Amino acid sequence: MTFNELGLCTAILKALDTQGYVQPTPIQQGAIPPALAGRDVLGIAQTGTGKTCAFAAPILQRLAARPVQGKRPIRSLILTPTRELALQIQESFLAYGKNLPLRSAVIFGGVGQQPQVDQLRRGLDVLVATPGRLLDLQGQGFIDLSQVEIFVLDEADRMLDMGFIHDVRKVLKLLPEKKQTLFFSATMPPEVQSLVNALLHDPAKVTVTPVSSPVEVIDQSLYFVDKPNKSKLLAHLVSQPGVKNALVFSRTKHGANKIAGELSKAGISAAAIHGNKSQTARQQALSDFKAGRVKVLVATDIAARGIDIEELSHVFNYNLPDVPETYVHRIGRTGRAGHGGAAISFCDISERDDLKDIEKLLGRKIPVVEGHPWPMENFTPPQRDKHGKLVNPEDAEARQAARERKQQRKQAKPTETAPVGAGSKPARAGRDDSARQTPTPVLRDRTPGQKRQAAGYKPSKTLDEALTAMSPKREQKRPAGRRDGTKAPRIPAQPSFRREALPTEDTRSERDLAFERWMAEERAIQAKQGYTDALSSDTVMDATARLLAPRKSAQKTAAQPQQPKQQRPKAHPNPIQRPSQRAAAPAKPVQKAAPAPQKPSKPQKLQKPSPSLEDRKAQIRAATKARRRGGPEAPKTAHQKDSTEQPSLMKPYYLSDD
Repeated sequence: MTFNELGLCTAILKALDTQGYVQPTPIQQGAIPPALAGRDVLGIAQTGTGKTCAFAAPILQRLAARPVQGKRPIRSLILTPTRELALQIQESFLAYGKNLPLRSAVIFGGVGQQPQVDQLRRGLDVLVATPGRLLDLQGQGFIDLSQVEIFVLDEADRMLDMGFIHDVRKVLKLLPEKKQTLFFSATMPPEVQSLVNALLHDPAKVTVTPVSSPVEVIDQSLYFVDKPNKSKLLAHLVSQPGVKNALVFSRTKHGANKIAGELSKAGISAAAIHGNKSQTARQQALSDFKAGRVKVLVATDIAARGIDIEELSHVFNYNLPDVPETYVHRIGRTGRAGHGGAAISFCDISERDDLKDIEKLLGRKIPVVEGHPWPMENFTPPQRDKHGKLVNPEDAEARQAARERKQQRKQAKPTETAPVGAGSKPARAGRDDSARQTPTPVLRDRTPGQKRQAAGYKPSKTLDEALTAMSPKREQKRPAGRRDGTKAPRIPAQPSFRREALPTEDTRSERDLAFERWMAEERAIQAKQGYTDALSSDTVMDATARLLAPRKSAQKTAAQPQQPKQQRPKAHPNPIQRPSQRAAAPAKPVQKAAPAPQKPSKPQKLQKPSPSLEDRKAQIRAATKARRRGGPEAPKTAHQKDSTEQPSLMKPYYLSDD
């Protein structure tokens, strides 16, 4: 049978011919015709039997027959368990549909989502995705699966092994009820069978080989070797002329890195690929392996079904898997598309039980190779834990390595230091200040007193020390001078004091003496210019009385015309005048108020001269004595007024015109 007999269109046949496809494989012969007819398909076949072409070619032909105008919705969804497998399926869609006006894209985690979002916004016909990133973008509103016509679930049993079965059920709820489903799996465990019964409707079942049986063209062999000698035996076998390239499977991620490092030391180009590697590193390692730049690719089971390499010559099981079906998936990486291949497995004393389970699944014994340089010499039974389970040395070594890496990360973290403040400067480039600047660790369990003591706080013993420590640390500037032109004496500068060098008693006494001399000079200058201290005489009593005098009513104030501001006499620099100066001052002419337009106002009487200072003092003393005795106050004379009944001649200091 040829591809022309399967009913494929000319555009797809040309693309398949370009890829070198001549005759369809058994899975393609059984799956393509019912898929083109729109029926559900259940395909059970091993990896490397051409399953991708079995569902990609019918999908492309059905979608191309019904083109969509305007923005393209997602009409076909292919769900895969691994990123590598998703990339390879996308490459197949691009190769098979290069002559068709259809768009396809792939999305998976581990990389930035923006390029994938841009492709989704432009419109797609076919979307290849992993479950995690698909649900993530759908939750963000970038993916609409309501118009999916064809749904493909590839490697369903691997989805179950990797814990994606719950994500698969979430995706199924987002799909329309009426659709075509293509279901492919290498094995059929009970969980997968229940999913098939709920998802497929009258499917066309295509079974190529018995469940979990390996491809017959693969040459299998087994080497019994102790665990410490496995790396030596691997390097010896990989160096043989018949090994073109090799895929080595490790049980743990730590083991994969270790194997790749030992092969590199032996002069063999090798790279590791596992879940702890970034997506970029995994794609680079896989690309180098396909291009032949790397001879050996060491992988964990995550890549068991995600790597499709044509003409892979050898597969090495460095550690036997504890699940028998995984052995079938591993060796299925070679012998693809009818090509031959070799699968070599290593077995130590702790893997005897795993070997029995694998041979039971295969139904036959794996041929054992004798006479190699490192035969097994350790026949001591493996250790068991308290539950009777075998302790795998590979797992124990991986856990110990993980603990060591965690401890190294803790030690590599920089010591938390106090913030850089006064007295500490950042180190200059090219200068070793480690001996001079030692970072001070910040202890979170210290008391406030301990923190102050660590910061250099020193309590003051006396009040003078406390005041000195709180004094400002800048020098006082010298005054510019007085209004009369005389220079003010220099104020002694206040030195900046530190806790480690407080001023002595002699220094403070000298400062006090200098201050007293300056005050004496100031008093002499004030006495020479006629200034008096109002607080040293009874003048303060009169000043206080005038300040407390009640203001005139608003009606009387409005009746008097205000004097222009420019005609007011300039206030004396010293508002408190002596009695002799106040009496000698010329009396101000009293102006009569202008008549109001509504009703004429009475002319105001001329203000009588204020009584003398001695009369006011006597009046105040008499009033005070009368209040103390409880008798009537002294009568006022007709020409005498109390100081509170007349406007104050004193101007407050805060209203000076200066």
